[in-house]
Amino acid sequence: MTKNNKPAEGVSLVYQCHLNLSTSTITHLADLLRSHLKTIHSPFRSLPPGRIAVLVLAMLRHDQRLLDLAHGNAVPESTLRRWRDEMLDLLAARAPRLDRALRQIAARGGEVVLIDGTLIPTQRRTGKANRPNYSGKHHRHGLHFLALTDDRGKLVWISAARPGRTHDATAARRDKIVEHLRAAGLGALADLGFIGVDKPKDPDDQAIVTGYKATRARKLTAGHSRPTRSWPPPAPRSNTPSRT
Repeated sequence: MTKNNKPAEGVSLVYQCHLNLSTSTITHLADLLRSHLKTIHSPFRSLPPGRIAVLVLAMLRHDQRLLDLAHGNAVPESTLRRWRDEMLDLLAARAPRLDRALRQIAARGGEVVLIDGTLIPTQRRTGKANRPNYSGKHHRHGLHFLALTDDRGKLVWISAARPGRTHDATAARRDKIVEHLRAAGLGALADLGFIGVDKPKDPDDQAIVTGYKATRARKLTAGHSRPTRSWPPPAPRSNTPSRT
């Protein structure tokens, strides 16, 4: 019996959309998969590595439903889910460790890094288990990430995903940012969200330097309000929220 997958109406219910990513990104992911398949001695996939890379990136970039994306490319939903998890594991294995990333900056003569937290928006899910993903600061659901860049704004390290309600200071403590900075001999510049993370005995020996926060009982002095000349110019944002 021959299976006919052609639509009865003569028009296929499949549409195309633009994937706003560079060719080098897709090529890099495809090369990772080819190397992995060669390592595990499993060269066969129902689609070539380049096509798999495009599907996985489209899924992450556009938040496309697995069922729709799978049927549109004639692969089972479970297979597409397995490819996605496989690709994420390959990328995670190549992510730099925090201590190594800081040592590399120190070896290049760097003195400071920039640290900030960001929220990657996600779809709202119901149930008590998903309530921690709601960020009261941003008034939406998402996942919290902590990112470190060099003084030019180039991303050098990003943390694992945490619930959206996680505070920047809490994430910094859990990742032991202060300890890693001191071990590498570096300092960090951060916003007011990181006040209190570093509490050294000597106030002039802080690993994380922040601005001053005014309270009702303590107003800012003229010196606190005036930016210092040693403060670097704003760096390009490298942790702009996206769908990936």
